Amino acid sequence: MAMLQPARWKTSLAWLAVVAGLLVLLPTVLTDAQRSALPGWLSSLRLTSGLDLSGGAGLVLKIERADVESDRLLAVVNEVGQTLRNAQIPYTGLSGTGRNVAVRVTDGARVEDARAALAAIAGTRVGAPETGGAIRLEITAESVATAEAEATASAVEVVRQRVAGAGGVDAIVEHAGPGRIALQVPGYDDPQRLKDVLDQRGRFSASLVETGVSLQQALEQGPPPGTQVVYTLGEPPIGYLVRRASIFTSRDVVSAEVLSDNGGQSATVVYQLGPDATRRLAEATAANVGRTLALLLDDQVLAAFIVAGPLVDGRGEISGDFDAAGAENLAVVLRSGALPASLTVVEERSIEPALGSASARSALTAVVAAGIAVALFMIFWYGAFGAIAIIALLFNLMLIVAVLVLTGTAVTLPGIAGLVLIIGMAVDSNVLIYERMREEAAGGKPLPEALAAGFTRAFSTVTDAGVTTMIAVLVLYFLGSMPMRGFAVTVAIGIVTTLFVAFTLTRWLAWRWVRLRRITHLPRSVRTGLFASLHLPFMAIRNYTFAGTAVISLAVALLVALNGLNLGIDFTGGALLQVQSRQGAADTGAIAARLEEANLGDVAVRSGRDPATATVRIPPQGGGENAEQTSALVARGELESDFDIRRVEVVGPSVSGDLISAATVGMAFALLALIGYIWIRFEWQFAIGAVIATAHDLLLTIGLFAVTRMEFNIGSIAALLTIVGYSLNDTIVVYDRIRENLRQFRQMPLPLLIDASISQALSRTVLTAATTLIALLALAIFGGEAIRAFAVTMLFGIAVGTFSSIYIAGPVLILFRLRPDRYRLKGRGSPAAKA
Repeated sequence: MAMLQPARWKTSLAWLAVVAGLLVLLPTVLTDAQRSALPGWLSSLRLTSGLDLSGGAGLVLKIERADVESDRLLAVVNEVGQTLRNAQIPYTGLSGTGRNVAVRVTDGARVEDARAALAAIAGTRVGAPETGGAIRLEITAESVATAEAEATASAVEVVRQRVAGAGGVDAIVEHAGPGRIALQVPGYDDPQRLKDVLDQRGRFSASLVETGVSLQQALEQGPPPGTQVVYTLGEPPIGYLVRRASIFTSRDVVSAEVLSDNGGQSATVVYQLGPDATRRLAEATAANVGRTLALLLDDQVLAAFIVAGPLVDGRGEISGDFDAAGAENLAVVLRSGALPASLTVVEERSIEPALGSASARSALTAVVAAGIAVALFMIFWYGAFGAIAIIALLFNLMLIVAVLVLTGTAVTLPGIAGLVLIIGMAVDSNVLIYERMREEAAGGKPLPEALAAGFTRAFSTVTDAGVTTMIAVLVLYFLGSMPMRGFAVTVAIGIVTTLFVAFTLTRWLAWRWVRLRRITHLPRSVRTGLFASLHLPFMAIRNYTFAGTAVISLAVALLVALNGLNLGIDFTGGALLQVQSRQGAADTGAIAARLEEANLGDVAVRSGRDPATATVRIPPQGGGENAEQTSALVARGELESDFDIRRVEVVGPSVSGDLISAATVGMAFALLALIGYIWIRFEWQFAIGAVIATAHDLLLTIGLFAVTRMEFNIGSIAALLTIVGYSLNDTIVVYDRIRENLRQFRQMPLPLLIDASISQALSRTVLTAATTLIALLALAIFGGEAIRAFAVTMLFGIAVGTFSSIYIAGPVLILFRLRPDRYRLKGRGSPAAKA
């Protein structure tokens, strides 16, 4: 019995983790009043939902590099002029274009002095002097990249302030790669307002209108130095020639509020300047009574008025052709300050809160249904040991959720799919342990010793399976979008907690049960022994299965090559809207006819499972990032009178291109890493066998998309990577048994040895596949339409992966003439034999 009992420190650590997990989850299940009584550090720990479960607005914003380069160019031009003036070097013709600045030193004797002085300007390279004293400076790419990174960091805070000002108090704003900002606002139902307040750079300023030159002269001959031509926002636009020097800027605004008039039909924005700006404004207006002062926003005139006298209180008003909503947006922009560069929405995934709630209910139902079905299945096959596995599974799921809370990871729909997958993987660990226990007991060992041996001998196999799946999900995390990262994080956490729980809590529970019941022999409730009597000649038909799979694989490859895949907007770009009719069924023909008049290209409309819903897919418009947003806005305008817009997804060309590259590189890297791991752990023949079996699984699963025309998107990549991990997991279990038997049965022909190994692992293969398929079937039935395609893909892939582990991975070893000599030299007593 002592052999089975786990180390006390491991048991104590496991129960400590359980207690800590319950404590972390406590604030999530309490009411607001109850939560207020908890310590502050604890009450702040709460489980949060992603947009697909709570609804809300999700945007990915791109910093416009052209603005960064333009600002960097202007800064260098100004610094060149200031440097030469400080050195008292005469110059002329200072100008800049792109990343190049040119200046001509008029004193030929000072050219080298000028070059030496200009060389101190950071982030530039000074060229050799040219004819006539011309000097050129090049702004380095590294300097622009640094400026872009600084602009992105600065923009994150401005975006956070603007979103909070627009009502997005729970917004999540973070970096999403070079020059990218990811924004999620759970529960927010007006994504267009977010785009409106983020669409403006927000450079607010006041400048005097130039009177020495008329606007017409400036348009015909070019504006004089230090001036620019700007226009009003309204129609028709009115032009002004204003000085570039500003009296105050966005940095000087300390507050901005809205005053509504005429029941909200018109509004005025009232702003207040800080002390220094107030003083400058008072001095400027006192010296320019009777002249026109223009208020500018992003080089457009918001308002212009004649200065009647000194403005001494720093308070100003902006009234224009906007309603209360427009005024509030302007006030938000003024309060938050200017962005360091313009932002472009390159990706949008917004969901109506009601749809998110419905998805959450469906997902919870799927998890409960999967748990109950797997529990009944395990109890039927293993009796009390099955019940122990389910109790451990509940602890496992609790720990996963607790870690999600601690790390601040939001629960997403793909994340819940990951939980369902972990149910199958966790049960797989128990099946491996119990099957080892059954074999040891069948060999004559008392149950306590057999169970202890089961935990010991299954450890390496469970670890190998966990590592292969971990490699796949880590790759998925680094290449995936935010929802898919939720899936990857959940599965990665689940792999670690499954190993921890299986070899601590499960072991302790099994030890306690066996000790209390004083059981010495395998209970009759363990029914999996019926598989032990099966000795099927798998290798006898290997030539037929090889030929059959080769024909099917070739047919699938031809189908994919000829018909291609139905690529989703993740990879093609474009827009997708899910709409719900306010009355009756959604008429897809009428929807298509409406959008055809909007000249949006070949719009595809299909009905949903609910007759009242339909999905509208708009092809890429080919006009850059903003064109996709415009197409979605136009479609929304055409449909919103009769339909509720429940979900909007827009993917710009830069994002779709990045996703294609990331998916391709990620899949290749994952396969290489997995194959390398198997090569190290086994022999090269095993690695080749795993490659062929995995390629077979991938090809047939991709063929499923070609045959059914299901949409192939980033979720499909997640499913493929998970299938790869699962298939290799299954293959490793078979290979582990083959390697073990090679050490024990020295004279057995390889085909017979492989047959015996597969038969010994058959109970595990069948039961694990069955539990995982049961869990995924529950997800497909109850999980809702948003996750159904993922579940169906996983169902097919796991079935195919189970087949390949038996009929492809094994025969390949014979095909490549695995030489078991190195194993046959090692007896049972050697360290290698016990590995």
